[in-house]
Amino acid sequence: MRGQRLPEISRKLLLPLVFLFVLSVAKAGNYPNHLFGDPSIEGRWDLTVTKNGKELPSWLEVRHSGLKTLVGYFVAEGGSARPISRVNFENGKISFSIPPQWDRSDKDMTLEGTLVDGKLSGTILGSDGTTATWVGVRAPSLWRDKSPVWGKPITLFNGKNTNGWHASGENQWQAVNGVLTSARTGSNLISDQTFNDFKLHIEFRYPKESNSGVYLRGRYEVQVADNKGEEPLKDYFGAIYGFIEPTEQVAKAAGEWQSYDITLVGRLVTVVANGKTIICNRPIPGITGGALNSKEGEPGPIMIQGDHGPIEYRNIIITPAK
Repeated sequence: MRGQRLPEISRKLLLPLVFLFVLSVAKAGNYPNHLFGDPSIEGRWDLTVTKNGKELPSWLEVRHSGLKTLVGYFVAEGGSARPISRVNFENGKISFSIPPQWDRSDKDMTLEGTLVDGKLSGTILGSDGTTATWVGVRAPSLWRDKSPVWGKPITLFNGKNTNGWHASGENQWQAVNGVLTSARTGSNLISDQTFNDFKLHIEFRYPKESNSGVYLRGRYEVQVADNKGEEPLKDYFGAIYGFIEPTEQVAKAAGEWQSYDITLVGRLVTVVANGKTIICNRPIPGITGGALNSKEGEPGPIMIQGDHGPIEYRNIIITPAK
């Protein structure tokens, strides 16, 4: 009868059916293809930027926000993941602009590209006015069906010299009284061996206000910084830089020895700092600025940051999965 409301149970059953009908219409092409997000562009992308003849790693994530807006995050060759307030995507063409991060400029960075056969490519106009080309492929899920079986521990630093390591440039690293020492800002240090899944124990000590980091597979940085007594933030001590903040700040004072016990399985990371679990089995979305490359599906080395200040490391032991 006109004017009567449907019983409560009928309305509860009807609403999901209405939603499914609207969704099917959208998928059938009667709405713009970005309604409910466009699966051809949504997701995470590993990018390789070519600038001045040099290949640099980069990363992009695109997600829908509501019915018809695309947003995202972008990592350039340096710095942290930056939010994108709007990603434009239509007829296979993508574009967005974001403010500068570390560039001494007021101009936005602009990215444009095209999606063809599941691959992205395009150009970047940097905040500094320079241009670069780039290509992108979908980032792998890195999901593991089974828990790892751990192999034998490997001592990566022998306490006597830097055998088993190489510097990213001119080497300032030395073994001093059993300690791997970078007495000044210089090159990063990279293990010769590469790894997939692993457990890593590493100890470190920094002077006041110094900064370093431990790059897992050479791509995901666990931040090492002088942040005792400060908030647990995404770019402070114990964080997966730019992505995951620790649950609490457990940094000791500068000048004290500290430790990380890190487990990385696929994308899932656990960080125990100074005996306390501060990140528990969290997925790492993508690479950190300063990564060696963006080839997330491949094994990678341990890289120790030496370009942000003096730092010392010791007792570096890795247990790879079999």
